[in-house]
Amino acid sequence: MHPKYTMARLSGLGKLDREQLAAVIRGTKDSISVSEAAEILQVSPSRASMKLSRWTNKGWLARVQRGVYIPVPLESRNLDNILEDPWVIAERLYSPCYIGGWSAVEHWDLTEQIFRTTFVMTARKIRNTTPEIKGSQFQIRRIQKRTLFGLKPVWRGQTKVMVSDPSRTMIDLLVDPSLGGGLRPVSDVLQNYIKSEYMNPELLLDYSQRLGKGVVYKRLGFLMERFAPNEITLINVCLNNMSKGNSKLDPKLTADNLITKWRLWVPESWKEA
Repeated sequence: MHPKYTMARLSGLGKLDREQLAAVIRGTKDSISVSEAAEILQVSPSRASMKLSRWTNKGWLARVQRGVYIPVPLESRNLDNILEDPWVIAERLYSPCYIGGWSAVEHWDLTEQIFRTTFVMTARKIRNTTPEIKGSQFQIRRIQKRTLFGLKPVWRGQTKVMVSDPSRTMIDLLVDPSLGGGLRPVSDVLQNYIKSEYMNPELLLDYSQRLGKGVVYKRLGFLMERFAPNEITLINVCLNNMSKGNSKLDPKLTADNLITKWRLWVPESWKEA
């Protein structure tokens, strides 16, 4: 059981409620669903839902989504700002999923920028792609289930959360630079990646091939030629696997200069000499 919720500290509740709440917190991992509570307490889902609601009204739990609750840390005074770890909530609400984009970039220390929003890549159908849950902001991106590869497990408390590994993170950012905050931040991340222990040309090419996005080869090859020209094999593979037609280096930026070698429209500041 979480040390913050020992039986002696569950005050303000009757004996039975104290015992049951302690059992539920002890038997779950950082967050609590109605079905889990029902199984632990050996009651119907409707009865479990009533108990969770009562404990929420008493201030011991907080509802983060319909049917999902988290224990309230004893030191928390603001119930709208109690998510100690948004990654845990993301795993509970959006699985199968992984932490990606700028959140993964931060995790692997590939940027000095600080992002307040947690970026989640999920295979689930999600209506609200920019939810705010108990004071924590999320950016949700829908992906195909077959693309759940190149991930690493990270333990956050008792919960295992998947995060894109450095090479998969880099490829995701090249598929869509907005996942990293735009072209300029992504190019900075790539340079940090190249200098880091994570640099792995084979993985970059493997993930590019598995994703099947021809535009990745254009952006990867163009940027590698600029920042790591000695990676000749990687650059040549990119040249040989580009998609047909012309693409933008960053879809969100105005680009008036065509780099014919890479079939890329680039902004003026990126034009080759």
